[in-house]
Amino acid sequence: MPDTPSKLQRAAARNIVTKYLKVRRGEYAIIESWDHTMPMASAMVDELRRAGGNALLIHEDEDAWWRAIDRKQGKLLGKSSAPEWAAMKAADVYVMFWGPGDTDRIVKDHLSGDEKTFDEALAWNWPWYEVARKTGLRGGRMSAGFVTEGRARQWRVDRAQWEENVLRACLVDPEETAKNGARLCKALSRGRSVRITHPNGTDLELALSGVPPRLHDGRPHPRDKRYGPYDMLAQIPAGRVDVALDSKTAEGCIRANRRTNIWWSSHAGGALEFADGRLTSYSFEEGAEDFARQYQNGTPGKDRASGVTFGLNPAAKDVPILESVERGSVSLVIGGGTTGSNFMSWISLAGSEISIDGTPIIRAGKLL
Repeated sequence: MPDTPSKLQRAAARNIVTKYLKVRRGEYAIIESWDHTMPMASAMVDELRRAGGNALLIHEDEDAWWRAIDRKQGKLLGKSSAPEWAAMKAADVYVMFWGPGDTDRIVKDHLSGDEKTFDEALAWNWPWYEVARKTGLRGGRMSAGFVTEGRARQWRVDRAQWEENVLRACLVDPEETAKNGARLCKALSRGRSVRITHPNGTDLELALSGVPPRLHDGRPHPRDKRYGPYDMLAQIPAGRVDVALDSKTAEGCIRANRRTNIWWSSHAGGALEFADGRLTSYSFEEGAEDFARQYQNGTPGKDRASGVTFGLNPAAKDVPILESVERGSVSLVIGGGTTGSNFMSWISLAGSEISIDGTPIIRAGKLL
């Protein structure tokens, strides 16, 4: 019988608890898990206790959750119980695994347009963040929860190998990520323009907004005004620098060589063309219809480039859902952010050359 949790799951959990979350003796921690993430959640419980923390495991039973959805009880699921709120207010650390795991069902409901019940079931999300901000909670969102059989089939990858790659990306030392990220942040803070080129036909010029870039090394930032209102939870594995753009400036084309995955939808093989700061055309090898539907329903600002993300994680090489943290990758965000649009998406490119004010900072995916 194989080890459960595995040695890799235990090693990843230990690194997260000690180096990312820095759990201290006597702290109270909550781990929220679904069926498909229970082995990793179990490893997190072990490592939290090893660090001297007090762990509470919350297990959401997948079958019971979907039965409630079938009964149209989304509003009930969207209201967390009083004991859950009390536990959260008393906690210091929170570890959240993405779910549910039946992603085939999620995609089916999304494509059919039956999203109301699902949205109702997630209504607890916004008040959760309000409480977390007040209490100073810190924690992590575990990308391992995105690894499911359904997505593995859809994206034609081996599920076991995919999970292993995600966990290995959790073993990266955040101190090393922060060191490299600081160099990149320094260059971006001084710059005004960014140019992205690649042999695949990418040649795109963008303008920086002057807003300081933000480094995400996997360590949470509760009550830090330099970060956003949701950054008390860090995405793990991590490793990226985000910088805002002057959305009025964008000229040229960017062609993706990595997939974009957005909760219930995805697209691949994307190409975006810009002129005079606006998106003039787009195409995709996969996911074109879903992108077009969401784009057409988007509000003004959807055709503007709003931000760029630079990847820093050396272990995340062409790993599904980790495209934006792959070291040397660049992801262009359109819509959302300062554009004010309700539409937001992005495409990712690895192995490009990136220059700031004409000076190369990344070449062939390597930080210079």
